[in-house]
Amino acid sequence: MKLNSKYFDSIRVSPRREREERERSAKNSLPECQWKGCPQKAEHKAPKGRGKDGEYYHFCLDHVRRYNASYNYFDGMSDTEVATFLKDSVTGHRPTWKVGANGSAPGVDQAAYADRIGPKARIRDPHGVLSGRKRGAAGGGSKQRRQLRPLEKKAFASLNLAHDAEKDQIKARFKELVKLHHPDANGGDRRSEEKLREIIQAYNYLKQVGLV
Repeated sequence: MKLNSKYFDSIRVSPRREREERERSAKNSLPECQWKGCPQKAEHKAPKGRGKDGEYYHFCLDHVRRYNASYNYFDGMSDTEVATFLKDSVTGHRPTWKVGANGSAPGVDQAAYADRIGPKARIRDPHGVLSGRKRGAAGGGSKQRRQLRPLEKKAFASLNLAHDAEKDQIKARFKELVKLHHPDANGGDRRSEEKLREIIQAYNYLKQVGLV
């Protein structure tokens, strides 16, 4: 192939000076940093905060770092509001309900529904699971917990609890960890927010599976 070929020239890498000029031109087209009194170009975006999703400030590198260091998404919210927000975040802030709680929905046979969930409900037990529980209770045998699933074991680990912890122990540990890792008690540290979210998700999961 000839080095002076027009095809070779068409794929030739641009000289360093041209690349630098393009980068300089792109930087000059950026808006100025929104930090008061800063004349630098704003190369970075920072979220404006809760209730302003999709809106951003524009800062230079130094000031976006300072902004992020003090940023607290939960600023202005009470402890109860923060806990509620994190709890709802597990389901994407969508409403949930217990299985079988919607017996009054249109089209449901009320008599059959009441017969299924009432005190004299006729529950099918083809594998003898319930009858086995009754025999164990009558015999005074010690209560045995079923083998835990991987996600349940992970939830106990997040709460720093043994797998055989009782309900009261789980509740007490949850309250203790929420106070320990609350962002207000850690200067708004984002790592505390992530840990708190993990703790609440673990506790809610154990409640969903009936271990709390």
